[in-house]
Amino acid sequence: MTIEWVCKHHTDLAKEQLYAILQLRTEVFVVEQKCPYQEVDGRDLEGDTCHLMAWDGDSLVAYLRLLDPISQGGDVVIGRVVTAAQARGQGLGHSLMEQALKQAQRHWPDTPIYLSAQAHLQGYYAGYGFNVASDEYLEDDIPHIGMRRA
Repeated sequence: MTIEWVCKHHTDLAKEQLYAILQLRTEVFVVEQKCPYQEVDGRDLEGDTCHLMAWDGDSLVAYLRLLDPISQGGDVVIGRVVTAAQARGQGLGHSLMEQALKQAQRHWPDTPIYLSAQAHLQGYYAGYGFNVASDEYLEDDIPHIGMRRA
């Protein structure tokens, strides 16, 4: 697998890229995880939202979005972290998080970063400097926890 990393402001996304993003997120979060919810939440095209994509040829294999700190009350917010089923188990999630931290620093230097993690991934995100910032809560019947990296 040869990965090309692309990070684009939402105004620079091609319609094919946006379609691939929405398709992958729906495939994993709605279909695979069996969580019927409004996945397209209105935040993808607002403020200075950036989209970090990992492409293997013409296939989007991993993705996350970065919501800008102005629209999010002071923190960069990482969300919609996803790896395609066929690309799992190859360390791509680690590369995705490393790229996310680089992009956050590039776009919003020295700004705290927040994410809402599935609770079982608390240790994973702790490895990237994230600390627990909330009590555990249910989101779409899945236990989550807020985490922040200063």
